[in-house]
Amino acid sequence: MKDQRKRLPVAERIRKGLEEAIRHAKGEITLKTTTLELPDPPPEVGAEELAELQLAGGMSQAGFARLLNVSTKTIQSWEQGQRKPSQAALRLIQVFRHNPSGLLEVAGMSGPMITSSVGKPTGAVRRTSRS
Repeated sequence: MKDQRKRLPVAERIRKGLEEAIRHAKGEITLKTTTLELPDPPPEVGAEELAELQLAGGMSQAGFARLLNVSTKTIQSWEQGQRKPSQAALRLIQVFRHNPSGLLEVAGMSGPMITSSVGKPTGAVRRTSRS
């Protein structure tokens, strides 16, 4: 069950925080610190490489867009070099580079998307083997 204690008003929490900061600056108390190691930013991806990744994954633009949770037009603009993927999209692309089947599994896709004759994803999945 949740703790039923009431939170202090904002002004009171700010006052207490400032008092703690002053006491810390004077060396009277030691504050808890946490050091986090931050990951490097995701690597950039060029327009050609993006198209190659999509094709290597056996996906249409629509399927790749669905996997990255962006529109097909966004994928097209990235592949044409008109726009660049956001940092979040770059991270997903990095994960796809490293473990395509893992990202497909997490996204609920077990393989490449099949597109209908009008270019919309059907949701069906096809596995192909190449010799």
